[in-house]
Amino acid sequence: MRIRIKPLNMLMEEIFNKAGCYKNESRKIAKYLIEGNLTGHDSHGVSRTSRYIAGLKNGTIKANVKPIIEVDKFNYCVVDGDGGFGQIVGPFACNIGIKKAKKYGNSFISIKNSFHLGRIGDFAEMAAEKNIISIHFVNSSGLGILVAPFGSYQQRFSTNPFAAGVPIKNKKPFILDFATSYVSEGKIYVANQGGKPLPPGSLVDGKGKNSSDPYVIYGTRDPVPLKRTGKGAIKTMGDHKGSGLAFLCELLAGALTGSGMTKEGQKAFRNGMFSIYINPSSFINSKYYEKEISQYIKFFKSAAPIDKNNKVLIPGEPENKNRKDRIKNGIPLTDITWKVIKNIAEELSVNSKLIQNCQK
Repeated sequence: MRIRIKPLNMLMEEIFNKAGCYKNESRKIAKYLIEGNLTGHDSHGVSRTSRYIAGLKNGTIKANVKPIIEVDKFNYCVVDGDGGFGQIVGPFACNIGIKKAKKYGNSFISIKNSFHLGRIGDFAEMAAEKNIISIHFVNSSGLGILVAPFGSYQQRFSTNPFAAGVPIKNKKPFILDFATSYVSEGKIYVANQGGKPLPPGSLVDGKGKNSSDPYVIYGTRDPVPLKRTGKGAIKTMGDHKGSGLAFLCELLAGALTGSGMTKEGQKAFRNGMFSIYINPSSFINSKYYEKEISQYIKFFKSAAPIDKNNKVLIPGEPENKNRKDRIKNGIPLTDITWKVIKNIAEELSVNSKLIQNCQK
């Protein structure tokens, strides 16, 4: 089914407000969740609502937290998220990174102790809008452990996202945003609710056999599993290459930030992120830089597509295409996902008209 964007945004704001978040915080959470759906990253969209609300109830997420600046030196900063929403912590740290890169030419920003940061491409887009290049490495400790290293079937990584953004004059920016796992855990969650099936062999069961069944991760057919009791794991993307990049995310986002590397025994889910921000005008003549990018895009786009019906796309273009379609036609949600959101809204005594207005 397709859900209307503006009414859904109002519904999300009201849900998180009723759950204990101040209006400004609710507004930001709703904005970034819906942006995940608009770009086609449904795994980081409103399907996360049930988990976020559950986290507020059990105390693993803190509402209305103000991020703490733990270290602030010239072009470097450490931000402690204090267990707050990543939709608050992430943009807060990103804005610091942008300002410092504008002033010093580059900056290095660490985030520790944040709840789920959401779609990391959001921060790459934020920086690119200010003509700043950015690179982001993310890890998760605690309940984020889901991914097997190359050559194993036992969980040792989180899905450890990587993202980068490069502004392009007079065009939408280059945005690279992916999990280092074969698929993100959010995509497994969506598939478990009747969404797009997982690619064959993206998972591995507890005996080392390839699978695409969410059961091997969740250990249940419940469409809204609160625990992951399956004996399987997600495979890394690109075999040893994805496994190596995931390890790098652990080193930078876990150890270097002080957030902690993935480990067993930690109850609360926490993200760490290490980000690099670069002001290109501090490094290279702007005219040369822009000319090089423009020429290369033309060369890149001249590559003949294997499928004549599909153009060769620059990273970021698929998201732009999805955004145009979904702004026009609404956000696609599975029946199960929409039912879960409605149930949460009803439990929180949200005005029923807000729910009814969402359906096209």
